Amino acid sequence: MLYLGDRHIRTIGLHWGELVDSIEAAVRIMDSGDYAQPIKPYLRYRNAANRIIAMPAYIGGAVQTAGIKWIASFPGNIDAGLPRAHSVTLLNDANTGIPYAMLGTPLPSAARTAAVSGLLIRHYLKAHGAERRFKLGIIGFGPVGRLHYDMCCQLFGEHLENVQIYDIRGCEPDSPELANIDEDMRSRTRIASSWDTLYNECDLIITCTVSKQRYIDLPPAAGSLLLDVSLRDYTTAAISGIHTIVVDDWDEVCRENTDIELLHLERGLSKAQTISLADAVCRGALADFADAEPVLFCPMGMAVFDMAIADYFVGRAKALGIGMQLK
Repeated sequence: MLYLGDRHIRTIGLHWGELVDSIEAAVRIMDSGDYAQPIKPYLRYRNAANRIIAMPAYIGGAVQTAGIKWIASFPGNIDAGLPRAHSVTLLNDANTGIPYAMLGTPLPSAARTAAVSGLLIRHYLKAHGAERRFKLGIIGFGPVGRLHYDMCCQLFGEHLENVQIYDIRGCEPDSPELANIDEDMRSRTRIASSWDTLYNECDLIITCTVSKQRYIDLPPAAGSLLLDVSLRDYTTAAISGIHTIVVDDWDEVCRENTDIELLHLERGLSKAQTISLADAVCRGALADFADAEPVLFCPMGMAVFDMAIADYFVGRAKALGIGMQLK
């Protein structure tokens, strides 16, 4: 069995175009029906804010792997100077069930999240024109927020007029993991004084927080693209007027106190009123809506995507001779 730890993953590096391509391929495989993905269970004990989630899935097509990601999210870790999330992923050969790889996946897991956002942005631009320009705002600048900043700068820098970042704990845009950001992008980036200043001045909003309560109580500007990555930042009043809502999987995302679940319970939002990520990618569904229509994307996180990204890193590791063989 091949083992890849954080050092191995960082040696391989985050090649955002390839990661987004892997997610797009996984979406198309899911759309073909060649996958299996049970609803993921949440293990909770003592403190209800903490959770450990089991994410099993099979993905067919050109990937042909099954596996499980076991991910712990303990928000209080941040106050203790520890990472919020920890995860490991185990991959099995789809034909024999034999385990062939194990990965320490805090970085691949967060990179998967950013790559899914990159895929939605890619297809939004396809639907609304390559000339579209954004004022990017990222609320929450922990590991997931920083990866979103890196991904957006690397893949969509020519579409970014400027960038604002905000974190209640402060931001470090000069951290070593953002060393690949060029000086031009850095010159277009500033730290916002508050979330609402950022929200009012930007039209591509990405929320990457661990907020315990919803705080965004303002409706979005016309033509805004809202990537609700942390899923629990918006009051229903702020987003109830949005008619274009994209989800990765309705059954997954309409639970666990997400913004989608609140819209469902309080405003009657139904699956039929949303667009799936597969609709956006495989059928160009975003082209059906006017440029001035705000778009809300709520991704719960698909285990199929984790298997695809883990298999991608295993392939890269084998090609580069990276990793530890366990016997």
